[in-house]
Amino acid sequence: MAARKRKARAMAAGGAALWRRFSAWLPRGRLGLTALLGRLSDRLSRGRDRRTRRSSWLLLAPLLTPPIPVITAPPCSLCPEGAHRFQWIRNLVPEFGISSSHVKVLSSPAEFYELLKVQIKAAKQRVVMASLYLGTGLLEQELVDCLEETLEKSLQAKGSPDLRVSILLDYTRGSRGRKNSRTMLIPLLQRFPEQVRVSLFHTPNLRGLLRLLIPERFNETIGLQHIKVYLFDDNVILSGANLSDLYFTNRQDRYVLLRDSPEIADFFTELVDAIGDVSLQLQQDDTVQMMEGMVHPYQGDKVAYCEIANRRVMEVINSARTRQELLHAKTFHSSQAGSSLISQQGSQASGSLKPEPDTWIYPLIQMKPFGIQIDEMVTETLLTEAERDARIYLTTGYFNLTQAYMDLILGTRAEYRILLASPEVNGFFGAKGVAGAIPAAYVYIEHQFYSEVCCLQQQERVQLQEYSRAGWTFHAKGLWLYLAGSDLPCLTLIGSPNFGYRSVHRDLEAQVAIVTENKALQQQLHQVSDRFWGCSGDVVLLGHTGNADDAVAIKTSSYNNSKAAGAWGVLRSCQ
Repeated sequence: MAARKRKARAMAAGGAALWRRFSAWLPRGRLGLTALLGRLSDRLSRGRDRRTRRSSWLLLAPLLTPPIPVITAPPCSLCPEGAHRFQWIRNLVPEFGISSSHVKVLSSPAEFYELLKVQIKAAKQRVVMASLYLGTGLLEQELVDCLEETLEKSLQAKGSPDLRVSILLDYTRGSRGRKNSRTMLIPLLQRFPEQVRVSLFHTPNLRGLLRLLIPERFNETIGLQHIKVYLFDDNVILSGANLSDLYFTNRQDRYVLLRDSPEIADFFTELVDAIGDVSLQLQQDDTVQMMEGMVHPYQGDKVAYCEIANRRVMEVINSARTRQELLHAKTFHSSQAGSSLISQQGSQASGSLKPEPDTWIYPLIQMKPFGIQIDEMVTETLLTEAERDARIYLTTGYFNLTQAYMDLILGTRAEYRILLASPEVNGFFGAKGVAGAIPAAYVYIEHQFYSEVCCLQQQERVQLQEYSRAGWTFHAKGLWLYLAGSDLPCLTLIGSPNFGYRSVHRDLEAQVAIVTENKALQQQLHQVSDRFWGCSGDVVLLGHTGNADDAVAIKTSSYNNSKAAGAWGVLRSCQ
């Protein structure tokens, strides 16, 4: 164990040195830099540093965008007493009220993988899967075999087969290597051409000379299809996990199952279909082509393409929002008590009366290339409106918060507990070449931010911790909101966004806000955060001077002192 820590410390220090040497010859202010280091990018120029403590070379991404308007609205005055305080979100997206009994929080990659297989085998009408990519190992092949088996059963059923399979992946990531996501799925297209659709999203920002010059892997930094949603008939799994063996074994993420939720399943089916319609369609011979009449993402007019994509996605959001508003009005706003009573008695007689919702699901979409910034607006509003003594737990596998998010964390009243991956559990740890320096670069970003926290004397209110678990990597992202005086969260965000520049500005992202009044579900949500922070250590500064060369020390967290006795001394030098 001691040898492993020494090796980790040496690799982190060596990576930091490599990172600085690499950055020394990088030209500043070039848009193409994001093509090489998009995952680590924030904004290229954040203006003059208001506190003169941020290192300019690390701010690699372009575009200074205007602030996003904060959206607030009072609760609906016609709703029953006790209706939750986050109903303003339905001004932007559809609101789906469900029973908490339909929500199951998963905890492990193995549980996630087994659930995927069970759900695929049980599907009768639809399988819709959106992911960054599909891996090429044995576990991924088993998923494809499950799809083939289920499609075969549907084909042999009497009459025309009802089952439809729609898969949405990213074009660049899904095409990487000779054996890739495309080659894994082509047999399904060849065997079931009328039932299977494979769409490959290609960002409109990767085009022309840029597309010709940037090599494989690095071209993925320009923009990706990053949404992760897996649905089977009326059951929906929201996650940040991709369809790859690491995510089925020892790469920690988050997962939630929404059971028997047809309206939510319809929404995400329509969303994936909308993105699929503006994506390249995989053919049986491994070629791709656009749907007839559709503007090409990198050969056609970029503005026209983005306008069409915006219109298609917003049609899905707005139509679902209208449907749910009508349902909400019918349920809660009936002004005729008599007709409401008759309707209720009729429902009871037919046995179709649904339990009154105690949990609300809000899909939050972020597609900045298409001018859609809903997730950003809601996240910023949640951070802005969090009251004094409220606690926000936030986790990301890649710590590179946008400037707006950092400013809100440093300038608002709530307490923050931020969990990020230690270098040893970063997916790039131990990689060769420039990629091997990426964990050290994240440490540097982390240190820059925490140095500012310390200079503002906010260490008690804003605490950073690093997730560390032997033999595992960390990919979880999300947010938990604990109201003042409460030991349980009433809201969580779960899905694909990492709260960084890429998520906000470049990729296609989706997550859901889950708001619940049910104590049992709140306890489930709390247990996940409790487990994550239980594997963490506090980040502190030693000999803080306000400079970027201070050392970062990791000590054991008192959060779970039953597992840790005393400090474990890992020093990381950023020199």
